[in-house]
Amino acid sequence: MTERRTPFYDIHLRRAARIVKGGGDFMYPTSFSSPVEEHINVRTNVGMNDLSTMGEVDIKGPGAERLLQLLMVNEVMDMHPGQVRYSTMCDENGLIIDDITAYKFSDEHFMVVTSSGPRKKTAAWIAEHARGMSAYVTDMTGSIALITVQGPRSRDLISEITSGADIGRLKFFRFTTGVINGTEVVISRSGYTGELGYEIYVPSEEAVVLWEYLETAGKPHGILPYGTDALQSLRIEKAFPLAGPDIDGTQNPFEVGLHRWIKFTKRDFIGREALLGLQDMGLDRRWTGLILDSKLPAKNGDAIYSIADVRTFKEKMFTGAEAGDTFDMEAAGAPIGYITSSAKGHSVKKMLALGYLSTSHAYPGARVMVNISGRPTLATVAQTPFFDPQGMRLRAKYPRKLDNPTGESAASAAPSKKTTRRKKSS
Repeated sequence: MTERRTPFYDIHLRRAARIVKGGGDFMYPTSFSSPVEEHINVRTNVGMNDLSTMGEVDIKGPGAERLLQLLMVNEVMDMHPGQVRYSTMCDENGLIIDDITAYKFSDEHFMVVTSSGPRKKTAAWIAEHARGMSAYVTDMTGSIALITVQGPRSRDLISEITSGADIGRLKFFRFTTGVINGTEVVISRSGYTGELGYEIYVPSEEAVVLWEYLETAGKPHGILPYGTDALQSLRIEKAFPLAGPDIDGTQNPFEVGLHRWIKFTKRDFIGREALLGLQDMGLDRRWTGLILDSKLPAKNGDAIYSIADVRTFKEKMFTGAEAGDTFDMEAAGAPIGYITSSAKGHSVKKMLALGYLSTSHAYPGARVMVNISGRPTLATVAQTPFFDPQGMRLRAKYPRKLDNPTGESAASAAPSKKTTRRKKSS
């Protein structure tokens, strides 16, 4: 069976609590210390993570811009060099192939960063449509490592160690080139945690040395590596979809809530007519946030039901002589969806889940029931993101310290005079 390893595999093997196979058949470290500690450290200090499993597809040539304009639902022609743009790529039926980010180096040079799971499929899709368009597509994944540095103190760290780039002036979703410890890198102000952060693209042969250097240089800033467990809880708090569990090729952008990046002002892109039709038809289901009345997370695929008689099933399952008896979920309510991702939100102190839910029950405050390991569990539909809904922390518009790591973000609290001064200096 295929097993893929990033350049940091030996480090993970020595230091990670456990290594598991995940998207793209890569081996992933679950954690290095405690997933809770790693999660909170990203929200309060700075963490680093291996994202080398994501794909990098290099596109060059006179037709590079025209190719991406055809493949992406988002606009490409108005991008400037040094800009990053998020988008989905859809097939002719409007179903999502992958959600990607495009990096523009020049009118004839782009890089597309794909999700981990479908990276080979995505690279092949791009290469197939490049034929006859004067665009040359190369899958560079094997030669590029990706280290992501995330957290309120990430700017201080990256500014200290980078030469040849003004990190302090690098805007959100922009990138630049620079040198760290003698290694030429591409640094993007972006991430998958909802925090101020940077993604560093480095040649694979120099990646391990740079990882070790970052750990040493970052100690005064409280840097800690984090694994997939913390990455999951961080991105679920922000309701960022993940290709595989959340996007498996059967969804369209409207169902996932990614329709805001569709630019119908473009004359032509793959899937345009199908997406216009879907927009007119409306939705049967939505990707929705849930807060679970549970101490355990749900699993991918766990069914969601409407509720008929909450009192009866709670008495039957959890009290008296009948506690533990098999419960007929369908007798209590109709199936209305399924869970895609779930984890404890350590910043909000709630058990969170994401899943596809019938639009009849996808409104905030609706009460539903989730079948977690055969047990009926109450859940409440909630607004997403669960954490920092205004996205202030992502744009560094917040105090450098998370004042309340066990509850709502500091950005959503009423600012004090001290907080206001710090915001102005961000």
